[in-house]
Amino acid sequence: MNTTLHASVHTQRRAQLAAQLGPGGMAIVPTAPEQLRNRDSEFLYRHDSYFYYLTGFTEPGACLVLTHDGHSTLFCQPKDPEREVWDGYRLGPAAAPEALAVDAAHPITELDARLPRLLENTRCVWYPFATHGGLAARVEGWLGAVRARLRYGALCPSAQNDLCALLDEMRLFKDAHEQAILRRASQISAQAHIRAMQRAARMLRAGQDLREYHLEAELLHAFRDAGAQCPAYNCIVAAGTNACVLHYRAGAAPVRDGELVLIDAGCELDGYASDITRTFPANGRFSGAQRALYELVLASQDAAVATARVGARFDDLHNATVAVLTQGLIDLGLLDKNKVGTRDDAIASRAYFPFYMHRTGHWLGMDVHDCGSYVEPGEVGQAGERKDPLSGERITQRPSRVLRPGMVLTIEPGLYVRPAEGVPAQFHGIGIRIEDDAIVSASGCELITRGVPVQADEIEALMRA
Repeated sequence: MNTTLHASVHTQRRAQLAAQLGPGGMAIVPTAPEQLRNRDSEFLYRHDSYFYYLTGFTEPGACLVLTHDGHSTLFCQPKDPEREVWDGYRLGPAAAPEALAVDAAHPITELDARLPRLLENTRCVWYPFATHGGLAARVEGWLGAVRARLRYGALCPSAQNDLCALLDEMRLFKDAHEQAILRRASQISAQAHIRAMQRAARMLRAGQDLREYHLEAELLHAFRDAGAQCPAYNCIVAAGTNACVLHYRAGAAPVRDGELVLIDAGCELDGYASDITRTFPANGRFSGAQRALYELVLASQDAAVATARVGARFDDLHNATVAVLTQGLIDLGLLDKNKVGTRDDAIASRAYFPFYMHRTGHWLGMDVHDCGSYVEPGEVGQAGERKDPLSGERITQRPSRVLRPGMVLTIEPGLYVRPAEGVPAQFHGIGIRIEDDAIVSASGCELITRGVPVQADEIEALMRA
């Protein structure tokens, strides 16, 4: 990656954030701590997304302090030759200003001593609420130290604000730098799905014992082989009826000839996630019932994609999906029209819910379920209330977000058919989800994950290859 470009991008973000802090505002942004896995072994380290968004720095033990006039101070781990032998290279405070384009840097061990002086004579302190355990208590401690100096003329901040409110809105809109990484992550993940599909068909044709973990191995190999740092989330590889468990994790279950396989997996590249789901026949050939449900889910995704345009509401995609799925469930006999009535009746009563119980998408970015409000900011006060027909719960409704260029989201309808009274037996145990990542642009909706086929005929052709 171009280091100059990298630093420039983060410098611009810090300047944009500083301009929103208000006169006398100061932001404190820590990164994530290391987490012990067992004894003296840690989990694979993953930086805090807010911190990385503003710094591009991936080391643990760091904190950024930013003032309203744009002055940036980084606290990071000091150089330690002995620890670096064990844990790897540290940038260190001396090299940080030039490498990261920050104005000053100090050892993280000096954070508690320096923060009170930095907070003196500021009006408001901003930090991410409810994201770092113990951070609020530390802020209170620093403010207490400031108050102890009131007799010497120091002024203490009189307000504390949630920094997430500002950063979430910034992160919701992806710039060209971010979109390029997301496209590359999507290409890597698409190739991983292709490898898994083809291995399934190849092993079954050869009469070999195929397990879910074999397909997960293909995914993980493809991610790292192409340079991605890690999976963006735990890989879902669900064979047969396991696909009806939404957050199923790849296990040792056999993948049998004639079953469908649902894979929901994506890599993380340079801090950004991809998120793809494909459902395919393990042996490369859809049965009649499998194809009928698959085509229905795909049609519902097509309806959502056609809706994903600048000016549309986020909820419009879900509503378009539900309309297609509900009519299809009636047409295929999974919903009895004599009991549920018309499509609109079935939607109003949420009769489709046993087969489709999740939303059609979510924001995507640094986090696979990325930050950003799903409510249109200027219409928060326009609240209504409805009673859920299934649970009876009173639900507050607000106008959903208007789609604008630079937003990135997933589009992922699905159907999950568990054995139940009145459900045709040929559909029992079939779980299908199709998920693609989309960038909203002025000209429409760009699907960046279609490097892996989605049409049933194309999937079958790929698996014959």
